[in-house]
Amino acid sequence: MSYSTYFYQQAGLATNQSFNFSLIQYALGAFGTVFSWLLMTYCGRRTLYLHGMAVMFVLLLIVGFVSLAPESNTGASWAIGSMLLVFTLIYDCTVGPVCYSLVAELPSTRLRSKSIVLARNVYNIASIFNAIVTPYMLNPTAWNWKGKTAFFWAGINAVLVVWTFFRLPEPKGLAYSEINVLFERKVSARKFRITAVDPFNSVTSDLDAPKETVKMVENVK
Repeated sequence: MSYSTYFYQQAGLATNQSFNFSLIQYALGAFGTVFSWLLMTYCGRRTLYLHGMAVMFVLLLIVGFVSLAPESNTGASWAIGSMLLVFTLIYDCTVGPVCYSLVAELPSTRLRSKSIVLARNVYNIASIFNAIVTPYMLNPTAWNWKGKTAFFWAGINAVLVVWTFFRLPEPKGLAYSEINVLFERKVSARKFRITAVDPFNSVTSDLDAPKETVKMVENVK
């Protein structure tokens, strides 16, 4: 989305319309981020993230297939621009803000800072990759993919949808101690919300306690 204005131009929209679409996009992004606060209150993090990824996958496929239309088809250009606006709204209502909540809630207490640093570094590496390949994809003097770039990102999105379905747990309504126990028991990510756990009646509830404390608890038992 950082290259949205240039993408709109390569999709066939006039320069002034591309700029207008970009302004609308950022307005939708701001609205979506605020609206996500309400959604996270009533919906689970996993639910928002998984459904957001799935909807964005469909939107990317639509953009890719519409871009197969001849360049003289102005309606296709407007359709691509409109789909990208919807894409932005969905992203900022779901995946965009929710990922920050997940990064803060899922790591164990002892490893939270290291997990957040690792996640941020992976994000930075992915951003470098994106900053390198995206201009090649869009530039007519390079790969000249134009709207067909959506197919590339749809493929990556599909992989992430599968990963999210099988590997992303639901932390909503769970205490950090409960999440630690569920991970220790190797509970399936899809069953986090429906698995009953008592962190005060489990040896694994002491995972984040100092070793001396754990030994004292075991001796008392």
